[in-house]
Amino acid sequence: MTAGPKFTRGLLAVLSFLAATGPFATDMYLSSFTRIADDLGAPASSVQLTLTAFLLGMGSGQLVLGPLSDQWGRRRILLGALVVFAAASIAMVFSPTIEVLIALRFVQGFAGAAGVVISRAIAVDLTEGADSIRAISLIALFVGLGPLLAPPVGGAIAALSDWRMVFAALAVLAVAMLVLASLFVPESLPQAQRHASGLRAAARGFAMLLRDRRFVLLMCVFGLGFGGMMAYISASPFVGQVVLGMPPFVYSLAFALGALAMITANTINARLAGRVPPTRMLLLGTLLALASGATLTALTLSDALSPAAFIACAFALTGGTGFIMSNASALALARAREARGAGSALLGAAQFAVGGLASPLVGAWGEHTALPMALFVLAVAVLAVCGALLARTSE
Repeated sequence: MTAGPKFTRGLLAVLSFLAATGPFATDMYLSSFTRIADDLGAPASSVQLTLTAFLLGMGSGQLVLGPLSDQWGRRRILLGALVVFAAASIAMVFSPTIEVLIALRFVQGFAGAAGVVISRAIAVDLTEGADSIRAISLIALFVGLGPLLAPPVGGAIAALSDWRMVFAALAVLAVAMLVLASLFVPESLPQAQRHASGLRAAARGFAMLLRDRRFVLLMCVFGLGFGGMMAYISASPFVGQVVLGMPPFVYSLAFALGALAMITANTINARLAGRVPPTRMLLLGTLLALASGATLTALTLSDALSPAAFIACAFALTGGTGFIMSNASALALARAREARGAGSALLGAAQFAVGGLASPLVGAWGEHTALPMALFVLAVAVLAVCGALLARTSE
């Protein structure tokens, strides 16, 4: 463990808020999808592309910003990126067309990636062993408040005003992130531990990690777990409101209940850290996701999917994702001691690459069926179970 700043509860709270960039920017406007489509004269598939653009920006941003933080330090890169994130968030309020909104969402995602990748790297810089698993689990626990709070808050704002005010609220959060980071986040990577600058140095870090079979397996499981949840997140506004007929605010509350499962999973994971092997908890998470995907597919094919069953499957899926992402990231970053920024970047790139594929794939068949979502969740869960099993035997 490096000397210098300590991993305090206050720092944990700020890092958790920064890491919640993704959930807030993803979930806060979900109940406004249909209103955005109507106001901008765009089809549902184009509105879903705003989510895809954000996720692709998050993935590519982590590949750039993670290695840069290994070279130039965590704090400098974090603050610069948060300035851009706040500016893009403010500009989105005034988007005149769906094309402009999509472009700004990519910029927002690219810059917002710093909050995700650098928060995770700082946590691992300042902890080790079971403490790392506990720290990442606690950050994920607080990040789970994003999906819990963002949908009902966004739904309430949209009910009282319109979708632009939802983005205005997100812009306020972005400015708050910048202020808190500038005041409370220290530099966690000493000058002596930084890598030489340049693309070659970043490429060497990536190459070193991609030659590690176990790291690659864990990275894939991490990305697949997130991809299954993103299939649910991107399709759920249409499945919940159009297919199952749930009102927007009721849908938002049901979505928040699913997020509660992720908080519960990460609470359990933090308490069991050091007592139960993280590989076992990882496998448990993939099996929960598999059960959810299989049940969703069976109910959809038999035309028996109901709001209650949909919510129950979402609860199992998001809970399983909590176990997957906490344990896969902690296990993977433990193998990336010499390039944690690059390791965190690769995890994030896998996460948002699979998540970015989820949105257009589940939306390709229109907004009146849950089958694409169910099949995607089932497929990635099967692959995640296989990856978790292989990771247990790979050293």
